[in-house]
Amino acid sequence: MTTLTAAQATDLVAANRILVRQGVLDAFGHVSVRTAPRADTFWLSRNLAPGSVTASDLLEHDLDGRTDDPRRPYLERFIHAEIYRRRPDVMAVVHSHSPSVVPFSVVDTGLRPVLHMAGFLGGRTTPVFEISDVAGDASDLLITSSSLGAALAGTLGDAPVALMRGHGSVAVGGSLQEAVYRAVYTEANAHAQATALALGQPRYLSAGEAAAANATISGQAARAWDVWCEQARPDNPAEDHAPGTGQE
Repeated sequence: MTTLTAAQATDLVAANRILVRQGVLDAFGHVSVRTAPRADTFWLSRNLAPGSVTASDLLEHDLDGRTDDPRRPYLERFIHAEIYRRRPDVMAVVHSHSPSVVPFSVVDTGLRPVLHMAGFLGGRTTPVFEISDVAGDASDLLITSSSLGAALAGTLGDAPVALMRGHGSVAVGGSLQEAVYRAVYTEANAHAQATALALGQPRYLSAGEAAAANATISGQAARAWDVWCEQARPDNPAEDHAPGTGQE
């Protein structure tokens, strides 16, 4: 088992609040973190609206999705467990139902980078997990077992983002800050791409442009994290008016 430091707990709580404020999470969705590279446990809130998460709500899970804490865990903790199992490079996972992304999971038009801020998506179409290939055509689309989590992790492969048909997406990173950044700008890119498609045929970033943009901008993720943390502080008056806090 691994210990979550006070700083790591503070950051994980902040990540929940940031993702709510940025419109990536609402009453649903979740974000987790590994405490150390290749650790075989991770930390994730108990089953709670992300905007309500505090440090006392964080539970340690193993790679089978088990926790010793008696409080109710998230149903889809297996998303996180199986991605960490398959991807030792991943230090954080975000699962969301962000509204601009979901449509790209149900149409033939693939999600591709149109924004330089989303260069991490690369020069290929973002993979889509088709749950019916694994669970048949009568599932609830949720990832509620290790086998479904493993299948999703297989679709993700070595990509930073994967979509889940009719459900949402996962974004991963080599740090919590990077995973949050990617989740936010995947949503921003999806919104921009949908807008461009309504006007005409978008010109997507080439593979070279995506790689170059990612190389330049990925090092700036800390700047976004710092300002997002400030905006998402519980004592920030603007937070009281942020949409989608899941506090109903």
